[in-house]
Amino acid sequence: MRPPLGRVLVIVPTFNERENLEPIAARLHAAVPSASLLVVDDGSPDGTGDIADRLAAADERVHVLHRTEKAGLGAAYIAGFAWAREQGYDVVVEMDADGSHQPEQLPRLLAALEHADVVLGSRWVPGGEVVNWPRSREVLSRGGNAYTRTMLGLPLRDATGGYRAYRRAVLDALPLHQVASQGYCFQVDLAWQAWRAGCEVVEVPITFVERERGESKMSRSIVAEALWRVTWWGLRSRRSRRPLPAHVSKA
Repeated sequence: MRPPLGRVLVIVPTFNERENLEPIAARLHAAVPSASLLVVDDGSPDGTGDIADRLAAADERVHVLHRTEKAGLGAAYIAGFAWAREQGYDVVVEMDADGSHQPEQLPRLLAALEHADVVLGSRWVPGGEVVNWPRSREVLSRGGNAYTRTMLGLPLRDATGGYRAYRRAVLDALPLHQVASQGYCFQVDLAWQAWRAGCEVVEVPITFVERERGESKMSRSIVAEALWRVTWWGLRSRRSRRPLPAHVSKA
């Protein structure tokens, strides 16, 4: 039997998200009032960090980690994971600041985590969907995930998705100091490492809503990084690839 979930921390990395941060914080605490929020701001020039400080001053559930440079999604999350460990949180959630990850669906992820080690919010399992995406983005995401499954043998429909929850023991066991990937490749990296470590990884359907305010951080360089890293990992591990463990499943 797994231990109770305990204290939940939601990590939200930010860079120029002043229009989105406050509404997301309010929606999060309406959906899961007991959850804490850690804003990891990479020195946003638009004042996002100041808004985060104001929210933290008004609500003890909100915390801020200021970073001096834009070092990428992976580095922001790893810094947040270290902070979560120092503060003794038991569950760590990744959530975007732009509203694409709906806080109202967080209870679904946490409920699944009662019986799992890692829960991925998935756009591409039955019941999952995307809203306001151009066809080109959907083709890119579905194709990238299909390529990831083929190259890595990873039995997940949406390994690139960034809405997910970990039991902290999983993060403690992974060699995070060796993770150099950024962008959505960081998400593939952690999902693959957790699966290879024998963790029970499940997917639950979510509705992904394209941002309404601010600019997307997606770029060609992010896509290129994911392509070459997944290719390299797959080629390097082909001889040692293990079969799918019976306890790894998807919803």
